[in-house]
Amino acid sequence: MSPSAAVAQALFDVAARTASGALPGPRVFIVSDSLGETAELVTKAALSQFGDAPISMHRFPMITTGSDVEAIVLAATERPTLIVYTLIVPEVRDAMATLTEARGLLAIDVMGPMMSGFIQLLGEPPQLRPGLIHQMDAAYFRRIECVEFAVKYDDARDPKGFLLADVVLLGVSRCSKTPVSMYLAHRRYRVANLPLVPEVPLPKEIFQVPRHKMVGFRIDPRTLTDIRVERMRTMGLRRDANYADPGRILGELEWADDVYRKLGCAVIDVTNKAIEETAVRVLEIVAPPPRVEHGVLE
Repeated sequence: MSPSAAVAQALFDVAARTASGALPGPRVFIVSDSLGETAELVTKAALSQFGDAPISMHRFPMITTGSDVEAIVLAATERPTLIVYTLIVPEVRDAMATLTEARGLLAIDVMGPMMSGFIQLLGEPPQLRPGLIHQMDAAYFRRIECVEFAVKYDDARDPKGFLLADVVLLGVSRCSKTPVSMYLAHRRYRVANLPLVPEVPLPKEIFQVPRHKMVGFRIDPRTLTDIRVERMRTMGLRRDANYADPGRILGELEWADDVYRKLGCAVIDVTNKAIEETAVRVLEIVAPPPRVEHGVLE
């Protein structure tokens, strides 16, 4: 049987670019019955250990027939090529293993050994459904909803968000409220954040948020000064602006502490903390996100 039109076109493009000299050096063929993202990620991670090796990569997604595998293997014999594959269906995976071994080609099965390990661990067979990792379930849609929420209610753009949020972060400018909000959104939390500026009155909605949902960020004044100075430098602004004045920053932080005391919220010192570290600390304070059981939000 002939290969599919998509594979034939992909192989033609590779051959044409190789003949023109646009793709010198050895190659990697990434073959998958899904999108090939997993195999490509593993390949790039391994290749990064070899500096600027002149390797060209070519992805062949949605490979589900032995004829497509045969065409790819035949093309791989034309010059030094490593085939990296994630093929779930046993017949297609076995065809790849048999054909590459028969032709003496280098080939790495990324998924096969992993699935064998889980079969032994769990004592049950896999579902053998290509692309299952990309299936859109309730947890996926919840994550998308939370990311959109974090964008919509970033920097107090709409005070109503404070009453809808699972978590409200407070702090002065440049103390990592937005990146922590986005990190938590990917963990399926609806997060709103409030920048604290002494000249701007607190929105009335913030006083209606339960204190266990609010977390204030504290940061060392010298560290914050350095962050703001660098921020102004990248924006092409003068370093002597009020925004980066040490006295002004100290006043902002003292005012923020007064706000935290008034609201009765927990406070985290984010000085020199990674975003992930701060987010974990926030999660230790607030209530857990809604659970997802059997594809249904509880």
